[in-house]
Amino acid sequence: MNTPVERYLFADDGVIPNSPLPVVLYRRVWAGADLSSWLENRFKTHHWTNNWRDIILPYDHFHSTTHEVLGVGKGRVKLHIGGQKGETLTVSEGDVLIIPAGVGHFALPQDDPYEIVGGYPDGRSWDLLRGSAEERMDALSRIAQLPLPQTDPIFGADGPLRSVWHSV
Repeated sequence: MNTPVERYLFADDGVIPNSPLPVVLYRRVWAGADLSSWLENRFKTHHWTNNWRDIILPYDHFHSTTHEVLGVGKGRVKLHIGGQKGETLTVSEGDVLIIPAGVGHFALPQDDPYEIVGGYPDGRSWDLLRGSAEERMDALSRIAQLPLPQTDPIFGADGPLRSVWHSV
């Protein structure tokens, strides 16, 4: 694999739990016609299913029932990752983010159109949490019990995700 692996780690900020697992970002994994279809097929091949194509919500949220992969099929977008003390990343066509359960994320407002292809390991169902005190204890419990994915959504069983996340 020649694609560099970027890692971003965010601590619990008291609202968004984040994760001891890093967000993983691959830049320009593929370029070509119908990139969204290529990403979706690649995710499905490696058992990251329950796929969708859309934009990212414009408010901070996280998932406690699953990890998530986001591939940029069209355009570019600025995403804020990791809650209030997190970081803004610009991702473009062909970039792929793998977000651990608990890590906050949202899209910053923009005028230019973009398309994200999403998926979840083994097609897990996702929830949508905003970090309220009422949801926190149950969310933390679900995140702690969540298994690590068996495959990398782009590179399969031997991809870098497993070694990055299993070494934590």
